[in-house]
Amino acid sequence: MDITLLQPAGLVVSPAFSHVAVVPPGATTIYVGGQNGVDETGAVVSADAGEQALRALENAETALTAAGAGLDDVISWTALIHQSADLRAAYGAVAAKLARDGAPPLVTAAIVAGLGVPGALIEVSAVAALVRT
Repeated sequence: MDITLLQPAGLVVSPAFSHVAVVPPGATTIYVGGQNGVDETGAVVSADAGEQALRALENAETALTAAGAGLDDVISWTALIHQSADLRAAYGAVAAKLARDGAPPLVTAAIVAGLGVPGALIEVSAVAALVRT
């Protein structure tokens, strides 16, 4: 099997990047590229960090779903947060969606001076794994 790169419907289409990579065999590993709080046209949804964080997470979930996975399959998150963002608002907006029983995923976060999308306050990426029985 080959690595599959996906640009799912509902996310901004760009010739510069894909949103998901699925790597066989055995456990299927799914890599979700950086997702901002943007709509399907690439427009930032709001100047509010909480609203951007929620949309970035929804975009990551859309990408995971396209690959046959979900938020519970994520084993590692990376979050880049603009230095001007309200961290409490951003985390508060997504905390309930990320909560799960058992061991939580790995998390890496960084405060940054800027992101690639003008006006973006949040960018998240994920690695998910599926074990087929």
